Amino acid sequence: MTPEGRVLVVDDEPIVREVLSRYLRFEGFQVETAADGQAALEAFESSRPELVLLDLMLPRVDGLEVFRRIQERDGVAVIMLTARGEEADRVVGLELGADDYVVKPFSPREVVARVRAVLRRAGAGLDGGDHDEPLRFGELEIDPRTREVRVAGRLTELTPKEFDLLHFLASNPRTVFNRLRLLEEVWDIAFDGDPSTVTVHVRRLREKVEADPSNPQHLLTVWGAGYRFEP
Repeated sequence: MTPEGRVLVVDDEPIVREVLSRYLRFEGFQVETAADGQAALEAFESSRPELVLLDLMLPRVDGLEVFRRIQERDGVAVIMLTARGEEADRVVGLELGADDYVVKPFSPREVVARVRAVLRRAGAGLDGGDHDEPLRFGELEIDPRTREVRVAGRLTELTPKEFDLLHFLASNPRTVFNRLRLLEEVWDIAFDGDPSTVTVHVRRLREKVEADPSNPQHLLTVWGAGYRFEP
């Protein structure tokens, strides 16, 4: 089977590492595992995965600290593994730029589907098969072929999910989408989680692409209805 990509599974529970590794390898992924934060950082440097499945509650080095260090490298997707009661950590992780999160207990098949969806979107347009033209709105340019966003000619670094959300809204200008619809469209699969993840991602996008995030010109809130992109 052709390898689908390199995935690092980080969790201090042996059964979680074993089950996720088995399912991912069966689907063709190359998998490395780590049982604590320090081992995760070492494995990350040696294996250079495209995606990290990261538990937030880790010994030695905290999961959020591991996440911060991973995010220093461009092009690495992160899906957080969290317990149901860790809402505050999930929000912090999303604000830092996580691509998705899965709440324990979870279905291994769902995790594999989320991994595949995140990697597919992160790699979209890089193989030359996507011929979408760049979208230009004043000083804002969105190029789906290279997955690059420029503001006033300067490259702006977005996480894969931030790019997906911005591109989806910009591709449907002036159309209002509520948060549940955006989860379905942008997160690609049934999302069993907090719709506030959309709010977090919109806020982060405004900070990166709007001249005045407190008075956005493109990413607008339609109170009581959702969000729309104003070209």
